[in-house]
Amino acid sequence: MSRFFGEVRQAGYVVHDIHEAMTYWSETLGIGPWFYADRVPVENFHYRGKPSPIQVSVALANSGPLQIELIQQRNDAPSMYKDFLDAGRTGLQHMAYWTEDFEADLERLSQQGLAVGMSGEVGQRGRYVYFDTETHPGTVIELSEVAGPKGKLFKLIREASLNWDGTQPVRPFPDLSTL
Repeated sequence: MSRFFGEVRQAGYVVHDIHEAMTYWSETLGIGPWFYADRVPVENFHYRGKPSPIQVSVALANSGPLQIELIQQRNDAPSMYKDFLDAGRTGLQHMAYWTEDFEADLERLSQQGLAVGMSGEVGQRGRYVYFDTETHPGTVIELSEVAGPKGKLFKLIREASLNWDGTQPVRPFPDLSTL
């Protein structure tokens, strides 16, 4: 466990084909079910301090307490995901830590010298930042707010994985406004 961030809660993989990746993870590795959103409604997305019109598909599943995130960027908007792919890489791109006190943790980590590389929001109280910490592949750090509906979604995904029998390997994201 990190004394600065707490425990790693998510491993994020950037992929070229999210459907192929979900099939591999569920059929070969037995991890699922996957909750899939073809177009995540990202708001206020910024890359290196400038607005960027990112479009991404995301799939989430748990393996024990660790959430696995698959991300496929659907356009050429500037982002750390695009940088990762443009460098010829795929696979593990970030590790995420979750917080219910986003402002305080962001301020504390910024005071430690971490700089935000990209940021955005998904739903109410679903802010996130990716710190510009990639000194070698796979070391980007994400801080993700889970105090609102996104936290309830993450709990639902974890609970669905506990006794998953392999059926319905891909499921739609529920509407965050109903959680």
